[in-house]
Amino acid sequence: MDLLHPQLRAFTAVLEEGSFEAAGRRLHITSSAVSQRIKALEDRLGQVLVLRQPPCRPTPAGELLLRRVRPMQALEAEALADFLPEKNGTNRPIAIAVNSDSLDTWFLQALAQLSQAHGYLFDVRVDDQDHTLELIRNGSVLAAVTAEPTPLQGCEVQALGIMRYQAIASTAFVSRHFSQGAQADSLAQAPMIVFNRKDELQWRFIRQITDVTLAPPHPLSAHLDRLCEGSSLGAGLVPGPGLHGLRRSGSPGTGLGRPGPLAGCPPVLAACRDPV
Repeated sequence: MDLLHPQLRAFTAVLEEGSFEAAGRRLHITSSAVSQRIKALEDRLGQVLVLRQPPCRPTPAGELLLRRVRPMQALEAEALADFLPEKNGTNRPIAIAVNSDSLDTWFLQALAQLSQAHGYLFDVRVDDQDHTLELIRNGSVLAAVTAEPTPLQGCEVQALGIMRYQAIASTAFVSRHFSQGAQADSLAQAPMIVFNRKDELQWRFIRQITDVTLAPPHPLSAHLDRLCEGSSLGAGLVPGPGLHGLRRSGSPGTGLGRPGPLAGCPPVLAACRDPV
C-alpha cells in the first residue's frame, strides 16, 4: 500500500534508479507510464523536474521537490508500520550521509541503537564532512553528519561534539622525512595521505603548525589509518579513537608535529530534514 501520490512515487523512483525503465521495473509499470506520471507532475507544478539523460538527475526545481518528499517517505513508512505492521514489517531505509572517520569510529553503534529501539533501517552514503550537506541540498539524503554549522532552509542542526585528530606516520617515514622535525620545508616535500580529493583536513593541519599554505604530494587511500601506520608511503591524520586502537595493537605508528590531539578541528554536526 502506498500513501504517496503515484506521481511523486514515480518521481523519486526515477531519480533513485537513474532511468525511466528501471523505475518502471521497480513500480511494476511500463516506462511509458512512468514518463506520463512525471510529465503530469511537471505540468501541475509548472517546472521541469527531471533531466532526461543517463542517469536521470533532478533539475534545481526537482532538487527542491525531492527535499520535500524525503520526509514524506519517512512518515509514510512509519504510518504503514503503525497501521499495517503485518504487511510493512520492513521500514523504508532512511538515507543519511556521513564522513568516513565517523563511520569508522562511533556512527555505526549509534545507528545500531536506533535500529534496535525503533526498527529503523538506513541507507548510508559516505562523503567528506565538508561536502555531506550537499547531499541534503540535492535531496539525496534526509540527514547528514557535517562540519557545516549553518542549517539549510527547512533543516535544523544539532551539535554532536568535536572529533580530534593526531598526525601519524610509520617510524621509518618519520626518520626519512622528519629527522629535524616537522618544519615547513619537510612538510612541503613529504607525502601526506588524504582520504579523497575533497579531503582538506590535512592542509588545515599543515597551515595550523606552519602558518603557511603548502602543497605536498598526496596519495589517496580509503584506508588512511592502516596506510599511515603500516607503511612508509606517507603521513596522515587519524581520528582519536582510531589512534588509540593502533596503539593498543602495538602498531609502529609515530606521532608527528605537535604532541597531543589536533585542536581546532571543526565540530561535527547533524543537519536533518524536518521531521525525522
